[in-house]
Amino acid sequence: MATLPARPDVGPVTAISSMATRAVLADLGRAFEKHFGIGLVVESVGGVDAARRVAAGEAFDLVFLASEAIDKLMAAGHLQPGRVDLVRSPVAVAVKAGAARPDIGSEDALRRAVRAARTVGYSTGPSGTHLMKLFERWGMAADVAQRTVQAPPGVPVASLVAKGDVELGFQQLAELMNVPGVDVVGLLPEAAAFITTFSAGLGKESPRAAAARAALDYMASPEAAGIKRRHGMEPA
Repeated sequence: MATLPARPDVGPVTAISSMATRAVLADLGRAFEKHFGIGLVVESVGGVDAARRVAAGEAFDLVFLASEAIDKLMAAGHLQPGRVDLVRSPVAVAVKAGAARPDIGSEDALRRAVRAARTVGYSTGPSGTHLMKLFERWGMAADVAQRTVQAPPGVPVASLVAKGDVELGFQQLAELMNVPGVDVVGLLPEAAAFITTFSAGLGKESPRAAAARAALDYMASPEAAGIKRRHGMEPA
């Protein structure tokens, strides 16, 4: 496990993340604080907004986003070199609690479920981008466009499903599971599957660099694997 220097940086460590990792980071932060006595304060917003704020110069000790977004921020000099991959998060499908669960056991079955759904919800994040590509591959983009609802940045698709605003919701499993009013149907079938790697980067001029690195070391350690799996994610 990571160790801190004898005179560690004064905490708490500050961070920004996308909504997809909000819950798992909260638990990882509590475990880190238990071991090291240093808090981790994470602001979770829409991934696009988080990347924009970091690019605009807003200071955070750590940034947690999809690996592609972290790479772009590092390449532009907004984060220190050295991406740390933390979790791999699959995309799942959900319906309102108690509603009939469609067959999504194969790509053909998933396509039929989408075609039959009155409304389809998706996010502004990587899972939503993947879904749009699927619709194009299936030749359904124009048809489905009339029935899709994109959740605003920072708004979970699960909330739209629970309220009945969308019949079929697509997002990271971690953002759909254990949400009141929502039933998870399952993961996307293998032929249509999509997994996002969520990673972390160290702020360009973090005043708490030692504590932030220790937090990353802990989050990437085998000891943190159980927490990640409880949130529907696999260690990266």
